[in-house]
Amino acid sequence: MGVFDLFSKDGRGQRSREKNAAAVVNKYKQSPDRMKSMQSLLDDGSPEAFYALIRRFGMMYDKTIEDEQEKEWVFEMLVSKGGVVIDPLKKYMLAADSISWPLRLLDKVVDAQDKGKRIDIIAEVLERHEPGYERDPTKKIQLLNHLGSIKHERVSPLVAPYLTDMDEGVRYAAIETLLRQADEAASRQALLDYFVKEDSLRLRILIADGFAELGWLLGERRADVEKLLPDTFIIDPQNPRAAEARIKKKPGAKE
Repeated sequence: MGVFDLFSKDGRGQRSREKNAAAVVNKYKQSPDRMKSMQSLLDDGSPEAFYALIRRFGMMYDKTIEDEQEKEWVFEMLVSKGGVVIDPLKKYMLAADSISWPLRLLDKVVDAQDKGKRIDIIAEVLERHEPGYERDPTKKIQLLNHLGSIKHERVSPLVAPYLTDMDEGVRYAAIETLLRQADEAASRQALLDYFVKEDSLRLRILIADGFAELGWLLGERRADVEKLLPDTFIIDPQNPRAAEARIKKKPGAKE
């Protein structure tokens, strides 16, 4: 910015935006002062101002009630702005470590009928968090769990690769999402192949419970699955043939 730009209307606006953006994520400021800066950014209405507001979701204020109130205010105000928030929201989601609030916001500012648009954005974020080791897998888990709430044919192929992730929490989220989608053609074989390799009893129980609930066939994996089947499950005696074998909960087994 040149010396003359500093005194122009645009220059003053930029300085004000930067000042308010810094105040929004300053946890040492008093809540009323932060609210004043947030209102100024909302009135500004530029993509940069909206991005600065979205950053408030990533700051934790020591006073938990006020922290929640401020985030709720930002959330409601950004929802009221609609689609113009999408680009700064995506920019934030790509960079942030935790995105639970932004994912909620995404559902509100993208047309509820446009599942493809929401999936496009989530898929772009997931590309930066591929299956494998990650020091903090929180973001992966949030993304996978959120995909579980979007019933769409594109979800299962996006999620299945995360069955090989190094973090058990990520694998758990991937399994839950695949079972919630109930897309047998896209998920059944991947889950069976994973089941016979997984050491975690907790995850094998999750898969077995899902197969019993959904009534999915075991097919050629029947013998391999039966060897590792948790104690609370059996192969359905009503379907003894391998091609028709299904998992069933034992009578009286606890939920």
